[in-house]
Formats: sequence, structure tokens, C-alpha cells
Amino acid sequence: MKNSDEIKQIARQTLQIERDSIEALMASINDEFVDVVETIYQCKGRVVVSGIGKSAIVAQKIVATLNSTGTPALFMHAADAIHGDLGMVQKEDVVICISKSGDTPEVKVLVPLVKGMGNTLVALTGNFSSYLGEHADFRISCAVEKEACPNNLAPTNSTTAQMVMGDALAVCLIECREFGSKDFARYHPGGALGKRLYLRVSDLYQQNEKPAVSAESSLKEVIIEISTKRLGVTAVVEGKKAIGVITDGDLRRMLSQDHDLSQVKARDIMTSSPKTIMEDAMAVEAVKVMKQTNISQLIVCSGEEYVGVVHFHDLLKEGLI
Repeated sequence: MKNSDEIKQIARQTLQIERDSIEALMASINDEFVDVVETIYQCKGRVVVSGIGKSAIVAQKIVATLNSTGTPALFMHAADAIHGDLGMVQKEDVVICISKSGDTPEVKVLVPLVKGMGNTLVALTGNFSSYLGEHADFRISCAVEKEACPNNLAPTNSTTAQMVMGDALAVCLIECREFGSKDFARYHPGGALGKRLYLRVSDLYQQNEKPAVSAESSLKEVIIEISTKRLGVTAVVEGKKAIGVITDGDLRRMLSQDHDLSQVKARDIMTSSPKTIMEDAMAVEAVKVMKQTNISQLIVCSGEEYVGVVHFHDLLKEGLI
């Protein structure tokens, strides 16, 4: 067993070797790479990505990235393709085949079948002299000098190179399609990521009560309003406008002081000019304001009108915090 320092050194060396392999890929970004991007961009079908072994796993990740960023894609395992799954390939699809050697038996069977169907074939390979490299319409190099594995056997640098080149293709297509955050949100409606892109304050505050008292409300009325509305806060309103806010923390601080409680009014303990947020603001903006000001509730407004309260727990429940 290696000691702690030796393990750290091995890990750092692995990262350095993989970093150097990625840097060496810069030379692979050439005119042929541009041709691949343009071919996929103009493609009226899907991008079918295939591979076997570790390359198949990389292919699945590339497919997921393409689908989530506006480029329709399918994964086709190279072994399954030659046993029936080739039927998923339509005539206008672009096929990307990933293989370090380019000479695996399954790939050598698959390549002439794809070419015979008339599909454009892109090779993502570390060996342009291979069967795949020589028969593809376009080639993108993911060649590496060696693997990070000390035995130079386990796919490490080579799979990193494949993944990085897939990302490079995807990002180029994002830019070509002018694929923005609104588009991204449409493909990611679930989970915290999607919610950060589309969820607005108006989607949250309306599920809450709308606590409100007047400036002349008594302390008892304030306590009842905060307690019954269960948000730990109440707005102090004048007409339709929030002129102040009282939190349960304000009540505790006031009660710890020497006051004639029967004479205390809302105006005596409210915080004037409360922090507010517009109802059409993004929910992540509410998160930002709460963190910056160290508060748990925000008064929500429509124009100058007070319409409700958004609470820290609303944002927490949606996974935004």
C-alpha cells in the first residue's frame, strides 16, 4: 500500500499527464474539424454516435450533451448495430464512430454498412491509418502519446481525449445555433439547473399567505398576523404600498427592551424601506439578494404594489439553495 504522499503524487501526475494530452489536441482543431461542425449543423437528420467498450460510454455522454444543447442525437452500440440496431439510422443522419484503434472487429463490420447506406461517417479516432480512419468521410484525431495508466493499458488519456473533442464539437454547435439560456431551460425543465433558468418569483410567492398590517396596528395585531400567516414576517402597508416590514426577530428584540407594550404600534418597530423584489424577477435573483443581505424573506411587488412574500424556504424547497 502506498503512503499518503505517494498517493497524492500519483494523482497529481495523472492529472498532469491528462492535461498534457488535452493540450496536444490543439493541433487537431483544423479545417476538417470545421467541416464536421458545418456538416452536423446543416444535417437535417440526427447525429448517431457509436462505439464499443469505453468508447461506447464516451459516446453516450456525447449524445447526452448534444441532445441537451439543441442537436438531436442517438447512441448506437457498435456491437448491437450489426445485430439489428443499425435500423435506427435514417438516410439523413450523420454517424460518428468512436474508436481509439479504429480497427476493432465490430467497427470494421459497421463501417461498410454505414457507408453502404449513404450516410456521412465521421471517425473520432487515435489512428488515421486504421480501417475506420481510411474509410470515414471526415476524421477528428483524439490521438494520445500514452495512457496515464502505468501499464499503458487502461483507457485514460484516450477516453479523456475523446470526451474533450466531443465537448468541442458540442460547444461549437451551441455557438453556431446561438443556443442561449432560454433554449437550455426548455431542454432542462427538471431539477435545480432548469429551475435556475426559468423559475420566477411569481411562481413561488403566490403559494404563500399575504401578511399585512397598517402602521397604526397594535402589537397584538402584528403578532397575530405574523403567527397566522406563518412566514415570520409581515409587511406594513399604506394603501397598496409596503412602507415597512416587521419580522419575528424585530418582535423579539423589541420585547427584550423596556417598552409599554400597550402603546406599541407597528410603525414603532417596523424597518422602513424594506428590501423588495419584483414578481417577474428570476428566483435566483431572490437567492442572491437574500444571501447578500442575510435575510430570510423578501417583500414581493408588482410595480409599487405589495403583492406577497417570498421566503428562503420556498427557494430551498425548489433546490435553488
